[in-house]
Amino acid sequence: MAQAPAITIGQEFQEEFSGSWAMHQRARKAIAGGINHDGRYAKPFPPYIVRGDGAYKWDVDGHKLIDYVMGHGSLILGHNDPDVTAAMQHALTLGTHLGAGHEGEIIWAEQVKRLVPGVDLVKMTGSGTESTLLAMRIARSFTGKTTIIKFEGHFHGWNDYALKGEKPPFDTTVYPGIPAEVMTTMDVQPANDLAALEARLKRGDVAGIIMEPSGASWAMVPFIEGFLQGVRDLATRYGAVLIFDEVITGFRFAAGGAQERYGVQADVATYAKVIAGGMPGGAVAGQGDVMEVLAFRDDDPQWNATKKIRHQGTFNAQPVAAAAGTACLMKLEGGAVNRRADELGARLRSGFNTVLSQRELPGFAWGESSLFHVALGLDAANRTSGDLRNPEGVSPTALKNSPGHPRNHALYQGLMLEGIEVFHGGGLLSVAHTEDDVDATVAAFDRVLARMEAEGLYD
Repeated sequence: MAQAPAITIGQEFQEEFSGSWAMHQRARKAIAGGINHDGRYAKPFPPYIVRGDGAYKWDVDGHKLIDYVMGHGSLILGHNDPDVTAAMQHALTLGTHLGAGHEGEIIWAEQVKRLVPGVDLVKMTGSGTESTLLAMRIARSFTGKTTIIKFEGHFHGWNDYALKGEKPPFDTTVYPGIPAEVMTTMDVQPANDLAALEARLKRGDVAGIIMEPSGASWAMVPFIEGFLQGVRDLATRYGAVLIFDEVITGFRFAAGGAQERYGVQADVATYAKVIAGGMPGGAVAGQGDVMEVLAFRDDDPQWNATKKIRHQGTFNAQPVAAAAGTACLMKLEGGAVNRRADELGARLRSGFNTVLSQRELPGFAWGESSLFHVALGLDAANRTSGDLRNPEGVSPTALKNSPGHPRNHALYQGLMLEGIEVFHGGGLLSVAHTEDDVDATVAAFDRVLARMEAEGLYD
């Protein structure tokens, strides 16, 4: 019988990150739940970070971490990109809030139009959640219909309409704080089933279809081949506004986002994260006839009262965010940044799968572009030692639940002890990462799995 380890991963984590533990105890006395974003919840406590630079960040205990959280996906250039930082510093000298229009917001919108195929008009928001809320409102006003279709497991922010069907069980009716009446305006459909989608569209009450073009939860549950184009065709046939939620895929899957990568164009797309260069900010961008419902008509009070939708936001296109976003998007022109980040993502996914295969452990890494996910204890029918995009034979529920498995908690803590932070069983890469960072991460992954085996976490 193998001798039990002198100290477990969990015990060592508690000791090594005692400063974060103490700070979390302090936070709980001032911040509800101790965190300001549910995505930062971690057992037994989250890390507290002092600073970030390039592909790295440093916590309150002095650990240097290879960062795969990357500002929740907003930092495709890495922390403290010099061009973005310089643009922000210049904007700061001109004023943080001008309470009026400014040239920076025009330049920012023009840059979005330059990169994203088929975009006629842009409207800035303060966040991704605001963007999806606004896009659904646009679809309802434009069509005069009520129902929005979304797909099982897809995340569209935390507004009341977006949360239905996001987590298993997908048919739950309990959403604390959200009126049941709101939920009746949203219809959750299974992904990858065009026949079911068409049957629902035939009822004639659908204003729009909102979807992550990568598949649910940033490519965690990918679409089958042809599904995206099939949804586009059905939306056109039945007069529904097609909304791509590109809060994560936008300017990451390509310089023009998922619409460029897949060659399928939405009527409206929503953005945040990369679009603002690491600052708070988002946008809705789309075709002119649909986006027109956002515009006042000087000579048509009836339109303004009954068709034009309301949209405010104190920090929409805030000058410093506009400067950061423009500087970031300018660096994406030509696609070299995206291709480089994609190469690193493929290298990491392949490395993880090689380790799992060599150790003959159930599990796999998968993803697309510069994203990765890891599921331990599951096996895909097409598991290989290489890059895997779409795991076969694994249910959407199992994939969505994989980050919460106890093995993944141990993996997270073990990687933190190795100087690596991942995000909910996966992560996002930036152009600031290097091959050495990726290879060090794969080697650390191997060592953590060895510890997990020694602790009996695979028994």
